Amino acid sequence: RAALRSSHRVLIKAGTSVVTSPNGYPSLTRLASLVEQIAELKAEGKQVILVSSGAVGMGRHLLLRQMQGLTTVSELQKGSVLGSGATKNYSSSCAAAGQFHLMSVYNTMFENLGLVASQILLTQNSFEPHTLPNLSDTIEKLLSLNIIPIINENDAVSSNQGWTNASVFSDNDSLASVCSKSFGCDACLLLTDVDGVYDKPPDQKGAKSGLTKSKSSDVLIGEKSLHGRGGMQAKIDAAASSVEEGGCDFCLITSGLDFDSIRDACGVYDGKKSKGTLFNGDEGDVDEGRTKAVAARDEARKLTALGKEVREKVLLKISEALADEAIVVMAANKVDLENAVKQGLDSQLLNRLKLTPAKLATLSTGIKQIGESEDPLGVVKSVTELASGLDLQEVSCPIGVLMIIFESRPDSLPQIASLAIASGNGLLLKGGREAKESNKALHTLIGDAVESATNGLVKRDIVALIESRSEISQLLKLDDCVDLVIPRGGNALVQHIKSNTKIPVLGHADGVCHVYIDSTANVEKATKIVVDAKTDYPSACNAVETVLLHSSTLTNGLCNAVLKSLRLAGVKILGGPRAMSEGICDVPSSSNKYEYGDLRVQVEIVSSTPEAISWVNKYGSGHTETIVTEDSTNAELWLNGCDSACVFHNASTRFADGFRFGMGAEVGISTGRIHARGPCGVKSLLTTKWILRSEDFDTVERFKGEERVYTH
Repeated sequence: RAALRSSHRVLIKAGTSVVTSPNGYPSLTRLASLVEQIAELKAEGKQVILVSSGAVGMGRHLLLRQMQGLTTVSELQKGSVLGSGATKNYSSSCAAAGQFHLMSVYNTMFENLGLVASQILLTQNSFEPHTLPNLSDTIEKLLSLNIIPIINENDAVSSNQGWTNASVFSDNDSLASVCSKSFGCDACLLLTDVDGVYDKPPDQKGAKSGLTKSKSSDVLIGEKSLHGRGGMQAKIDAAASSVEEGGCDFCLITSGLDFDSIRDACGVYDGKKSKGTLFNGDEGDVDEGRTKAVAARDEARKLTALGKEVREKVLLKISEALADEAIVVMAANKVDLENAVKQGLDSQLLNRLKLTPAKLATLSTGIKQIGESEDPLGVVKSVTELASGLDLQEVSCPIGVLMIIFESRPDSLPQIASLAIASGNGLLLKGGREAKESNKALHTLIGDAVESATNGLVKRDIVALIESRSEISQLLKLDDCVDLVIPRGGNALVQHIKSNTKIPVLGHADGVCHVYIDSTANVEKATKIVVDAKTDYPSACNAVETVLLHSSTLTNGLCNAVLKSLRLAGVKILGGPRAMSEGICDVPSSSNKYEYGDLRVQVEIVSSTPEAISWVNKYGSGHTETIVTEDSTNAELWLNGCDSACVFHNASTRFADGFRFGMGAEVGISTGRIHARGPCGVKSLLTTKWILRSEDFDTVERFKGEERVYTH
């Protein structure tokens, strides 16, 4: 129940026995209940994908009715009666007719609740490497627009009758599993006509339900339903595959005949016994998470006690290992890249996933820089004499145990680990599953360096690698063991983490960055800065996403020069409202606040620097903004007026980076305001403590009379 409550993207599969009645008509009561419960999930901010069977079942009665209508009087007089078997050889036609009817019912029901749904019909070819990226992009865009994708197999085309060695899926149960893996679902619900997996067919005497993590060897499988193709074995296989291969937190097989089955899975009815069979590939209970968090804290305290020289030695060892073990790391990354291509990962994530010799060299240099920096611990922030011989100091110290959740980018792992070690913090790391092999290789490298540099006095447990999402859901509950969570990813990830933990969150959300070209901008500076900000690393969070042009640039040549330079660099330009009305762009942007992460950029026209500042403060994400101008007054107006973490004058937005800021590396860029903002290096991972020293002895009682007097 807790897992579904905390899930962000849920896939629900409704079987034929749930969607239709035995005679093939739509079961309006069950469909209405299903739609209402999906609407409740949507109201909680969840994204829902629905895989629905039922088209063939609905189509049978439609075709049978047509056949009966075409039966002649003569045939009836001869006693010719059409039974349900008459449609046996019309499976594809049943699918075509029934799908239209099924979607008509769904459309009406969702529309009555103010929701929009869409239809996606898939075949085996839909999951080929050359088609899956487009399919995934379609799903992402529909979900981002709050539209519910309703998926079914295109039986009218495929007529898929079973499993072959070349099959991607053989029924809608396995289709649901493939979809949950391909579209990054956190949870999966398979709705059927029984209360879960029984140890033998439920109509047999003594059958027991409620099995957990069942495998085919645990149960006696009976005959398949008269409707649909999957059967219970297909559901067991699909559930196991979703959690063991796809990364779902859990998959629940439960009854869709129960009008509250989804509510029950969410724990709406406290005290009501939950139905269904739960599959959760790696349970990662609270005790295991607590053990890892406590171990990381213990080892961090040991390392801190050993002093700056030992921490520096560890960091230099990591820096050397990144150079010496580059071949091993690159080989692991190659495996991840190959798997990502097969899974249809989009180009933006592929770019973030890819490691190169240059990236590893930069990491090595940055970590060496961190190691050789001044000790950040024990730095005296202030000294106050409370009384003669009674001195108070505020000094820097580690926060404690950090949990960093990051997507796609394996190069983040050594950066973050090095900053944690330098600041004396324990660390729990969770990378994206698409970087699984790269993260393992890097984590092993760091663990070896820690134990080698400390002669085994500090164990590799100081940096723990979390590999399952179910384990993360448990760790988010450990507010007594974990002191700070830093999610590195999109806004959806940050909001999900914030909504599901009591632990303080240092949020790095969207990177909607701006470059404003003022009326006095130098042409060469403007074109070079804009092109660099967009093309140096388009998928980075500090890449420019909107270019604002002063209205005078339309006539002084600046606008044409900037647009021409972007187009020559391969950038697709999208127009804001005023840019479209001025006719300088052909294609409008869909939103004034959007992180493209690729070679697309929005261009808009403003009339003044204050208007540009207002635009940034309204549509920006508080990340990085830059002005290109030769007017110092406008520059200062911009630098003081933009309410973002990083604000620049005549410099590319790409400078918003911990390494370029001289920090060596960063754990992320915070767009929040507490307690750190902008690129977060070692100093952002520290807190302070108060140290009070008395030369003699002091009690509060001594200050109540004239014996002791405060001097602060």
